[in-house]
Amino acid sequence: MIGIDTSFLVAFEVSSHPLNSAAWELARRCAPETLALAPQVLSEFIHVTTDRRRFEHPLTVRRATERCLKWWNAAETRRLFPTGASVDLFSRWMQEFSLGRKRIRDAMLAAVYKSSGVSLILSSDTRDFAQFPGMHPLLLHQ
Repeated sequence: MIGIDTSFLVAFEVSSHPLNSAAWELARRCAPETLALAPQVLSEFIHVTTDRRRFEHPLTVRRATERCLKWWNAAETRRLFPTGASVDLFSRWMQEFSLGRKRIRDAMLAAVYKSSGVSLILSSDTRDFAQFPGMHPLLLHQ
């Protein structure tokens, strides 16, 4: 099972994104693996892809939500949720690595995935997950 990070989902779904082709290629290479998806990835996806400061032609909230539902309901997607164990792991990592407020989302997502047995994450940034023990980003490259 491979976890999905928001950065991958944005690159995959936004055709004008510079890493769009790389995201599609990485997705092809990972098929037919089951993809793990946590709800916070979807909310962040909507936030990012509807932002006019980030994209010349942002998605509407409706369109971004439709794309999220496509991923959420896909047969190859396994829905993962925070548990007591993932919150404990998140708290431990926040303290152990002295993480600040800008790392909260990454730490929580990594903890949800790790506590569910996911160690590989589709992402565009190695810094987001590499410091967490046992987490290995599968990076997008141009």
